[in-house]
Amino acid sequence: MTEPHATIHAWIAQEAEILQRLEAGPGPGLARPEQIAGKTGLETMEAMLRAEIPFAAIAKTLDFMLLEVSPGRAVFQGTPLAQHMNPLGTVHGGWVATLLDSALGCSVHTMMPPGRAYTTAELSVNYVKGLTPKVQRVRAEGKVIHCGRQLATAEARLVGPDGTLYAHATTTCLVFELPSPR
Repeated sequence: MTEPHATIHAWIAQEAEILQRLEAGPGPGLARPEQIAGKTGLETMEAMLRAEIPFAAIAKTLDFMLLEVSPGRAVFQGTPLAQHMNPLGTVHGGWVATLLDSALGCSVHTMMPPGRAYTTAELSVNYVKGLTPKVQRVRAEGKVIHCGRQLATAEARLVGPDGTLYAHATTTCLVFELPSPR
């Protein structure tokens, strides 16, 4: 088992490497239709990680980022900060849910063929341990369970560098054909 101290250093180093690449790219925003035309969801996500197309602005707003994608899998890392806390002194459940939802949705996104998209129809989050800014980073790993022509399901776990589970979630996404660009 990896020591939490070594793990957090590896996590922060991976984050710094990706952040440097993203900051040299187009920054947060939306890809133009011609930048993603004909690409699979996985190709689009990989282009985002290579900083060839913009990344989602919400990642910058809420202090998290995409780290890894592969078919049916997406990993995000977040920095729980004081500005994410609720009045009870823990990180707000909405921040946790957004991080998990991003990992879930992007894992589904990696399975989309060109011309297909998805939207979240249902999100279920189970909070199992309070999260505070004392935890330097957390990771949400989303994995597709099923991806069909009309429906996709996925699951995700939010863990700290020592392996502590803070929350887990599932989603159901509707899959549909994108309208043709005019």
